[in-house]
Amino acid sequence: MSPRVAVLLTVATAGLFTAVPCASQRRTQLDSARVADLLGRLRGADSVVCQLAGNALINPWNMGNLGSIDDEPLATPTPRPMPRPMPMPFAAPLAMSRPAGRIRFGGFAGWGRYDVSALGAFRAVLRDPSRCVRTVATRVLGRAQAPEAFEAFTALLHDQSAGLRETGALGLAELEDERATRPLADALEDGEPAVRAAAAVGLGRLLVRRNAVWALGAIETRQVREPLARALRDTDADVRAIAAWALGHLEDSTAVAPLGDALKDRDAGVRRAAAYALGQLESDRSVAPLTAALKDADPDVRQTAAWALGQTESVNAVDGLGASLKDEDVEVRETAAWALGQVESSAAVSALAGALHDREVSVRVAAAWALGQIESTRGVEPLKEAMRDEVQEVRRAAVWALSQIDDPRAEDAVRNAAEGDRIRRPRAPRVRVRP
Repeated sequence: MSPRVAVLLTVATAGLFTAVPCASQRRTQLDSARVADLLGRLRGADSVVCQLAGNALINPWNMGNLGSIDDEPLATPTPRPMPRPMPMPFAAPLAMSRPAGRIRFGGFAGWGRYDVSALGAFRAVLRDPSRCVRTVATRVLGRAQAPEAFEAFTALLHDQSAGLRETGALGLAELEDERATRPLADALEDGEPAVRAAAAVGLGRLLVRRNAVWALGAIETRQVREPLARALRDTDADVRAIAAWALGHLEDSTAVAPLGDALKDRDAGVRRAAAYALGQLESDRSVAPLTAALKDADPDVRQTAAWALGQTESVNAVDGLGASLKDEDVEVRETAAWALGQVESSAAVSALAGALHDREVSVRVAAAWALGQIESTRGVEPLKEAMRDEVQEVRRAAVWALSQIDDPRAEDAVRNAAEGDRIRRPRAPRVRVRP
């Protein structure tokens, strides 16, 4: 049996655990000797096996009903927006996703199954030569919020070994302790790109957690804004992209300027991350740099910029988005139509009416939806014409849009719509953001 298969079987079976009674629950506790044995096997394992083992140790009782755990601790948390604006009654429901998230079990009683000796087995390998072993131990200790974990991770951040400094940054990112803000900000100046990237991820997670638990006024934005802004000039593209993502979660309009500069980055991934972050800020100040990004050479950047302009809901975005309705890329055109629907300005009616004749069905549907969102009487005649479109999906979108407009002409058109095109049941609009 190969080492890889042996480890997989070890992880997959209940042999990882011994039956140790707990006072309050009938569960098992992780045996420290078996932890040490498994970690020893992982020293020669590849990344896939390491990931499987780590997930099994973090979620030892298969608490899948509580949520999923993200796959990679350093996966760049920058989604690629792809709106599918179909609120009409015939459209399939679409979910909205956000930057890579995860479920934490730090306060869940299950972590009590890790007794002192088991956690000690993980703590003992934090300086192990194997990156896989260190990463698994770091994830377990961080998510368990193990005693003295903060001090251990902080100490690693000052080690001469770049690999151990990366482990320290990863640990503080997992721990999500407010005290980690300063050491992680300092780690953004580290000479190793992997350490800087891990630090940026950790700061981003802290910002998300702070925004969810406290109000914006409780966040010391200056403490992290300036280090993250400096990280936008890092030599490593991944670090710059993660820093942009983290700045987006500050919800601080002062981040517009550095993110606007990042829209000129030589790396398309960084530009896309910056556009997404500007959308997260939902500031009217983001409109000018995002409008310029609508002319980016990369279609993904242009699409993300269009999505972000929709998030601003600013009438100042109408001209740029209207021009993007003629973009060569279909997804950019569709997103621009959706964004104009988000803005809900009658100034967009003329451009959207033109998009009702787009060669792509998805763009015509999005344009009809947007006109329904705007609810302007100026959209009635173009929508009535769209009711004669050769594609039923477009005709139905036009009927739905007309039903949103308070105008006798629209009411007559809806009443006289063909049976197959009539409205069935209203459904609230939802947008999917695809990673």
